[in-house]
Amino acid sequence: MAVEFTILGRGRAGRALAAAWGGRAALADHGSRPEGLVLLAVPDRAVAELAEAFPGRCVHLAGSLHLPGVPSAHPLTSFDGEARDWTGTPLAITGAVPDGLRRAFGDLGFAAFDLPAELKPLYHAAAVLASGHAATLWLGAENLLRAQGVALPGRGILPLAEATLRNVARLGAEGRTGPFVRGDDATVARDAEALPEPWRGIFLELGRSLR
Repeated sequence: MAVEFTILGRGRAGRALAAAWGGRAALADHGSRPEGLVLLAVPDRAVAELAEAFPGRCVHLAGSLHLPGVPSAHPLTSFDGEARDWTGTPLAITGAVPDGLRRAFGDLGFAAFDLPAELKPLYHAAAVLASGHAATLWLGAENLLRAQGVALPGRGILPLAEATLRNVARLGAEGRTGPFVRGDDATVARDAEALPEPWRGIFLELGRSLR
């Protein structure tokens, strides 16, 4: 199979996509200067400089950053360096991404949609809330318990997180449970009092945000 484009960057996103595309994509280091179409799978801070090295023939993966004249394709997922089933995963397209690359993402199951440049920061902030911040909350909750000598058995807090996501995926906002949803103010107050700052403020602000 002929190589169609090069992925620049050996981080988790670059490795995962290269593994999924197989012989269609070459994987190269930041310092490489390949010919043809280049997909920049690099940190946001490196995109602008590298884009200058491939004028008119590169696409970057940054979800928040917009560079005039440089198209982007941002997969709305969390990469771990391995090829996965990305069927139905949104792919935010900004600018004129080459048709061949759009097809390559589509072949992996990504669902492309057009995202205006001015909405990229809001889109990416929402993604951070749903992913990075959610993970911080889960890990922080376990750390709070562990600090008081409570070690959850089995898989810890993950079954709760997974069940919550399943319920929300199936029922939307109706999938939320807990004292804030029930309007149980006494329980909310008791729970909040048990938390140190800044967790107490986070607990109350997040709990009240969708009431």
